[in-house]
Amino acid sequence: MSNRAQIVVLAKRPRPGRVKTRLTPPYTPSEAAELAAGALADTLAAVRAAPAAARVLAFDDDADVPGFDLVRQRGAGLDERLAWAFHDAYALRPLPVVLVGMDTPQLTPALLARAAETLDGHDAVFGPATDGGFWLLGLRRPDPARLVGVPMSRPDTGRAQLGRLRGLSVAFLPCLTDVDDAASARLVAGLAPGTRFAATLAGLGAGAAG
Repeated sequence: MSNRAQIVVLAKRPRPGRVKTRLTPPYTPSEAAELAAGALADTLAAVRAAPAAARVLAFDDDADVPGFDLVRQRGAGLDERLAWAFHDAYALRPLPVVLVGMDTPQLTPALLARAAETLDGHDAVFGPATDGGFWLLGLRRPDPARLVGVPMSRPDTGRAQLGRLRGLSVAFLPCLTDVDDAASARLVAGLAPGTRFAATLAGLGAGAAG
């Protein structure tokens, strides 16, 4: 397994009304924040278990997370936050960067290792999401111009992002489902029943069955 890449997690502090707002209804803002916290915990656990040269949390708040360096998010839209997370991690260590969010708690250390290994022989690695976006992006040499201006949270986001990678050798990972709404939350929990996310969802009652 390659450990020459660093893994970055782009995440928000799970605050009610600020995260997973598409889960409400059927869940309350506090319940949606609990689910987000579970997803983030699962993501961090997967990253800790994956081989990596370094692990970085690109966060929207101050935090002290064992095993992770912290960089503060900057930029206006998600495209800019992604671009600067790549840039700032690379500024810390000029090593390939694999970046994930906190929306795929079914993520495994094996998938992360595969992404890192892929950057040994490719310029980029791309993990498409079923909603048309992407759950992972890896770049051997990050460049903000590859991300800034890409329209986010749309059915064509993945296609637009791939357009920005034109001229690079790009490898692909399996398509995963992001947790966006109640239906996708139930689907992901079913795919990864041993996760904290799945346990949190199971404990929330009506929304989990509705």
